[in-house]
Amino acid sequence: MEKQSAMNLFARLDQLNRIGAALSRERNIERLLENILEAARALTGADGGTLYSVTEDHSALRFEIMRTDSLGIRQGGTTGQKIDLPELPLRRADGSPNDALVAAHAALHGRTVNIVDAYAQEGFDFSGTRDFDQRTGYRSQSFLTVPMTDHQGELIGVLQLLNALDPATGQVVAFSDADQSLTESLASQAAIALSNRLLITQLERLFESFVKLINIAIDEKSPYTGGHCERVPELTMMLAEAADATTTGPLAEFRMSDRDRYELKMAGLLHDCGKITTPVHVVDKATKLQTLYDRIGLIDTRFEVAKRDAELAALRAQLALRPAVDPGAEAVALAGLQREMQAIDDDRAFLRHCNRGVEAMQPADQLRVRSLSAQRQWRNVDGVQTAFLTAEEIENLTIRSGTLTQAERDTINYHIVATIKMLEALPWPQHLKNVPEYAGGHHERMDGKGYPRGLTRDQMSVQARMMGIADIFEALTAADRPYKSGMKLSQAVAIMERMKHGGHIDPDLFEVFLRERVYLRYAERFLDAEQIDAVDVAGFVPAVQA
Repeated sequence: MEKQSAMNLFARLDQLNRIGAALSRERNIERLLENILEAARALTGADGGTLYSVTEDHSALRFEIMRTDSLGIRQGGTTGQKIDLPELPLRRADGSPNDALVAAHAALHGRTVNIVDAYAQEGFDFSGTRDFDQRTGYRSQSFLTVPMTDHQGELIGVLQLLNALDPATGQVVAFSDADQSLTESLASQAAIALSNRLLITQLERLFESFVKLINIAIDEKSPYTGGHCERVPELTMMLAEAADATTTGPLAEFRMSDRDRYELKMAGLLHDCGKITTPVHVVDKATKLQTLYDRIGLIDTRFEVAKRDAELAALRAQLALRPAVDPGAEAVALAGLQREMQAIDDDRAFLRHCNRGVEAMQPADQLRVRSLSAQRQWRNVDGVQTAFLTAEEIENLTIRSGTLTQAERDTINYHIVATIKMLEALPWPQHLKNVPEYAGGHHERMDGKGYPRGLTRDQMSVQARMMGIADIFEALTAADRPYKSGMKLSQAVAIMERMKHGGHIDPDLFEVFLRERVYLRYAERFLDAEQIDAVDVAGFVPAVQA
């Protein structure tokens, strides 16, 4: 008999060790709390139990998990069933210890309370327990209440077990000394695991807050990139989940763990952190001549000066002919002045149109800008006749597409180099070691013609390729840019289809993007209603039933 009892104890100790190891691996707080309670019940054969956590101000115990097998009660944690019970105050209104409640007593005094029969126990208030029993027909009898303290002796919760069951008869019995010892050991291990998990969670939240702080700083610099920093991670994760769920095709083997998801999420949030180094007037350049202000105003002034000079020249010519004024000559001069004024207005309107930069500029218009500068002069503030446009203004006004010069594009493109430098300088833990690669690859191309490293498809991770698709699609559909309106879905998808054939984006991921309607789920969350139109997915992915 003693030998059998010893073997049983060794088996339970081995079970305790395995439980402790399993608890240390759990990342989800709710599942960890559930596992703690279920492990304690398994070790002691308890019919039910409750796990309490201490509130942030250490004033009360909060119900986290409740289980009672014989009543079918499963509340709290991952069940989705909320525990609709008030917190247990640790102290009364006058500040004295609330020793009438067994869980509060165990928490306040840091000692285990082992009760054989609640109905016969003196010193504790079990009126609530009796009411519960009366409503349910249950009989609450044996209680084992164990405080959970971390390595610094700080209370983090209370573990309470209810009604130990004899494994042979199924009758309710008292919790034995071995039950109490094992539960206290488990509570100690569980407290350490929970404390570590809470600490890690707090550090992760702190890290995420710093990441968001960077994005807020970018947002403060430019409201146009702030939305981008928020939306690209969301779209990246949508595509990642779709790829993870794929069971056929080239991505059938792609799977992500919770750690993989967190790593990709962080990379998404940090993918443009280098933009904090980019001058805001370049990022927000809405017109070709904009720097800290739109310099088209300077050119407008020159046109006004040109008109003034034309009027003065005409008046001087008239004065030179007086007093013998030929009415015919005066009419010719007036008509010439009017033609010159109209030509000035036409040139002014043309340059203002060129400055907008919303359409691809034709070579003939680029030539007209250069010719206008060479043929039309103006007298500057020093009284010197000079070319109407400076070389830098000509360069800007003849930009073929968009509003950025090549130098300005290089400045903006440098943000990805800055992103990589910033991220590679950080001491990433093992589970986040790929963040620099994921975040730093979203401007690479599948054919190796991207930047900054010219990586090919085979040299990039699937996650980095996902981020490239998300970055492009967000940019095409974004409605908050100063230089363009957001595209409709069909237009954006058509452009990305051409980019796929051009070696720009990953074809397998783009197929998932279309087949799983990732674009539509994103649009329903982030795009204006007028941007959401029909997309002929079957035309791009023949296997899809549209």
